[in-house]
Amino acid sequence: MPETITINKYKIEAGEQKEIQFNIARLPTYTDIDLPVHVFRAKKEGPVLLLTGGLHGDELNGIEIVRRMIVKEMLMPEKGSVIALPLVNVYGFIQNVRGLPDGKDINRSFPGIKGGSLAKLLAYKLTNEIIPQIDYGIDFHTGGSARSNYPQIRCTLDIEENKELAKAFAPPIIVDSPLIDKSFRKSAHKKGKSILVFETGESTRFDELGIQEGIDGTLRMMQYLGMKQEAPEPDYKTDVYAKSTWIRAKYAGLFQPKISLGDKVKKRQVLGYVTDPYGSESFKIVGPHDGRIIGLNYAPVVHKGDALLHLAY
Repeated sequence: MPETITINKYKIEAGEQKEIQFNIARLPTYTDIDLPVHVFRAKKEGPVLLLTGGLHGDELNGIEIVRRMIVKEMLMPEKGSVIALPLVNVYGFIQNVRGLPDGKDINRSFPGIKGGSLAKLLAYKLTNEIIPQIDYGIDFHTGGSARSNYPQIRCTLDIEENKELAKAFAPPIIVDSPLIDKSFRKSAHKKGKSILVFETGESTRFDELGIQEGIDGTLRMMQYLGMKQEAPEPDYKTDVYAKSTWIRAKYAGLFQPKISLGDKVKKRQVLGYVTDPYGSESFKIVGPHDGRIIGLNYAPVVHKGDALLHLAY
C-alpha cells in the first residue's frame, strides 16, 4: 500500500477518507463535468481495491451497488484502501445512453489518448491517474436494453489470480471471459492489475437480487484480501463455466421463452419458441448443451439473428 494516494493532485494519507472532484471536461453549455472519486484508507497497510460503476451510462445496477456501499459505510477497510467511482460515464448517465456524446464506447477506448475524443480522454485519465494506484478492481456492468444478465463474474480463468479472486467473490456463476482489446480490464491487466467484471440485470432498471449479490461479493473479496474480517456467507454453490454462447433467432417473429433467467438446462431441451403473429407457425428453440441460462432477451419481437438466450456450459 502506498504511503500517499494522489488523485488530481489531491493527497490522501493513511487513515483518511476523502471525496475528490476529478474534472473531466465541459458540456457545450460550459457546465463543468466532474467525476466524484471516493477514497477510503485504513491506517494499516493492505491492498488497494478499485470499484467502478456506470462505465456505460445506462447501466444502473453497478452505480447503485457502489452508492449503497458508500451510504451504508461499508467501504472503510480495516487494512488497505478502497477507491470508489460510482459513476464513471457522467455524460451517458445524463442522456440515459450507453456511450458518450462522441458516439464511442469508453470500454473499447483504453488506454486512451490525452488529446483524443471524449471517450479516449476519459479512458486516458483512468489509465494514468487511477489504475497505477490500485492492486485489484471490480467493474460493475449490466446487460443491454431488454437483455438481462443473471448475477455473474466474468474473468480469465487461465490467470490463476483472477480465478482465485472470482471464487472469493463467490457469485452464483463464474464465466471464463477472454481479455478484450481496448477494454478497461485488459488495459489494467497490461499494468499488472487484476480487475473482475460483475454483470447483473439489464440497462435502465434496478435488479435487487443482483445488487445485493454485488454488495455481498465485494465484501467477501475484501475479506479474502485481508481488508475486512467479516463478510456474508453465500447460501449457494458457485457454478464455474469455461464457455458461453448466445443462442440466436433463426426466424423472425414473437419470442416465447419457456425457461427463466438462471435456470439449469439440458442438451436438446426446448428453451422456447419463435412464433409468427398470426397463429400459423411456431419454431422450437433447442438447447445445444447442458448448461445454465445466464442471459435472457425480454423483448418479444425479434428478427432473424437476434440474441435470445445466453447459455454458459
